[in-house]
Amino acid sequence: MLNVRYVRLMERTTRTAAKSSTAQPGRTTAGTAPRLRAGRAATFAYFALNGFLMGMWIVHIPGVEHRVGVSHAVFGWLLLLLGAGAFAGMQLVGPLTDRFGARVVVPCSAALCSLTVVLPGLAGHAWTLGAALLLLGLGNGCLDVSMNAHAVQVEHAYRRPVMSAFHATFSLGGVLASLVGARTLALGWQPAATLGAVALLGLAVAALAAPALLPATAPEARAPGPADPEATTPPAARARRTTPRPIWVLAALALMIMLCEGVANDWSVLHLRTVLDAPAATAALAYGAFATTMTLGRLLADRAAGRFGPVALLRCGAAAAAAGLTTAALSPWVPLALAGWAVFGAGLSGCVPQLFSAAGHFDPAHAGANVSRVAGLGYLGMLAGPAVIGPLTQAVPLNLALFLPVACCVVAAAAAGVLRAGTPEPARGVDR
Repeated sequence: MLNVRYVRLMERTTRTAAKSSTAQPGRTTAGTAPRLRAGRAATFAYFALNGFLMGMWIVHIPGVEHRVGVSHAVFGWLLLLLGAGAFAGMQLVGPLTDRFGARVVVPCSAALCSLTVVLPGLAGHAWTLGAALLLLGLGNGCLDVSMNAHAVQVEHAYRRPVMSAFHATFSLGGVLASLVGARTLALGWQPAATLGAVALLGLAVAALAAPALLPATAPEARAPGPADPEATTPPAARARRTTPRPIWVLAALALMIMLCEGVANDWSVLHLRTVLDAPAATAALAYGAFATTMTLGRLLADRAAGRFGPVALLRCGAAAAAAGLTTAALSPWVPLALAGWAVFGAGLSGCVPQLFSAAGHFDPAHAGANVSRVAGLGYLGMLAGPAVIGPLTQAVPLNLALFLPVACCVVAAAAAGVLRAGTPEPARGVDR
């Protein structure tokens, strides 16, 4: 009996020693913790840079439109090229990130996005502006997917949710851009000069943050499970890899959630202005309420996901968003409608980061390609949302048309269980 216990004790000791001799992403040693923190800080820098670059372009849209001399209708069509370029960049850079690693692709994408942000400010004709927007969208799409792929890598190393904070930093970058852009416009700077300075700043950030990015690591072997259909696939079939079904489900949910975000961006102010007859200054508070709670929610969503799990966060968040938008759509009072838009933003705040995180963790070896699928369809949803609501208002009032995004939120809440396919292991002793 003693011999049996001794043997079991030795086997247990051997297993413990073997585990401790292998670096585990979920546990950071004294040597790896500073590197991991530096990688996380670099990821924050790239997310903030992306938000700042795109925010500076948005601030200068009126000036660029006036310089080129096109109508609102023509400019709207030209903006579709921005979306087309972003979608193409997302699909292009995903496999490149898997092949060469985010440490290589992220700085190159940030440099491309920084260089192309100046192009709209230099355009003098409609066709040159279209080409500039196509290239800017390409750079933005490349940076979007590659930095999210690296964020997945950082989150995998931390073994706890950190994705939402990165997306909150993107929003803060946009806020900074609005402040800087307002100041430069007040000083009378031309768009080309401002965007040129922004491009130089972006190149500097891309170069300075690059050394801190985490190196590519071999993905851990995963045990076969019900949420891992590729684990039981023969090697010959895996060689002809197609996008797994759960990734397409995540992409469809991203399309619906980001469609809701697009509706809030373009129709929240018009809802208060046209349906409730609110003054212009008061109506503007609708988007402000949505954007503020969206940013604050993303700053808090990581802790909520760590405590309750991403499935609960997506389910409760989407349900709260549906309740908030329903309140806004049916409210006869402006204050209650503003509260509804605020709840809508808070509910949506943590949804998209969880979808991106699940896509990246589903198969670490193909994180870039999977994130590109989810981000690409999500981006199409953000573009399609405002466009779909417009025709609906020809058949029903605007407040009733808003029940389309409400239905999307309900579907997302019901399908939240798909996140279990890519949920990282919980943290144990991770250095914060």
